[in-house]
Amino acid sequence: MPEPPVTLRDVARRAGVHPATASRALSPETRILVSEETARRVLAAASALGYRPNPVARSLRTRRSHSVGVLIPDLNNPLFPPIVRGLEDRLAAAGYVALIGNTDSDDQRAQMIFEQMRARHVDGLAVATAHKDDPVLAEAARADLPVVLMNRLSEEYSFPSVSVDNERGVRMAVVHLAGLGHRRIAHIAGPQEMSTGLSRYRGFRSAMEASGLPVIPELVVFARAFTVEEGVRCCRLLLDRAAGSGRPPGCTAIAAGNDMLAVGCYTALDEAGLSCPDDISVVGFNDMPFIDRLRPPLTTIRFPHYQVGTEAAQLLLDRIGGRGPVKVLYLAPELVVRGSTASPSAARPSATASP
Repeated sequence: MPEPPVTLRDVARRAGVHPATASRALSPETRILVSEETARRVLAAASALGYRPNPVARSLRTRRSHSVGVLIPDLNNPLFPPIVRGLEDRLAAAGYVALIGNTDSDDQRAQMIFEQMRARHVDGLAVATAHKDDPVLAEAARADLPVVLMNRLSEEYSFPSVSVDNERGVRMAVVHLAGLGHRRIAHIAGPQEMSTGLSRYRGFRSAMEASGLPVIPELVVFARAFTVEEGVRCCRLLLDRAAGSGRPPGCTAIAAGNDMLAVGCYTALDEAGLSCPDDISVVGFNDMPFIDRLRPPLTTIRFPHYQVGTEAAQLLLDRIGGRGPVKVLYLAPELVVRGSTASPSAARPSATASP
């Protein structure tokens, strides 16, 4: 017959403490309530006996599952893995596990995943999918579920959040391009129902105005999603508008709403027989992993992805514990100049020619 499982009482007996003391020593959240020497003795006893906590019993006792739901819009986007890693590392240190759900930026899928996480009694939710009129946020607010937003903001609900200062980052990109001599700067804006797309578009407009440059309507295109495919479509549209306007030159630079859109620009420029940066400079936003391996390497706006995750986890733990006010953190952006930006070429008519 198999050996019976080791219980908390077995650990307490071996360590010479009360079971309640052993329980506190074994939990990262309550270990501070016992002395260091007692905690070491209990942990040593648990290790020697091969004790494994029963998460179901613990959940019934504490009314917590020690799990957190995480909603990610697109796991194919290299931006999110380091954010999730930071989140998981901080949560694990507090004895929590993250349940990851990929929504594919689909509201119905997000709602389904959210409901499944609620059924598993997650203690909180980390959301990187938030957008205007988000049904998941509405339901979470009604349920009074602790929520933190990652790389997103919400004007409708008072949730803590961690994001980069998007407007400041785009201003850095525009100032860089203007400093190189660009005057007709295009913008491929992200989806305007998302805070990242909207704030970066606002940053673009204010930066152009501050630089004394006009925002030319035909040089602004709105993407439906932060994807490579949308970057290709939007850049093609920019080039078609320039070719059909009869007013050369067209844009000499593109400030893309994120790196994925910028990568799509590379494809569209190549299709049109144009060179980056000789014909058109391109700037991204996010500094995704491996973006420096493109040819040419992409000039972009960097921010600390891993720190977004760790800070979001701490804010969520604070909300789960009922501690402190709602905090909104903005991490500082940094311009990373690489080979995709240069001074405008003298041979500008080539950038407006039909492919």
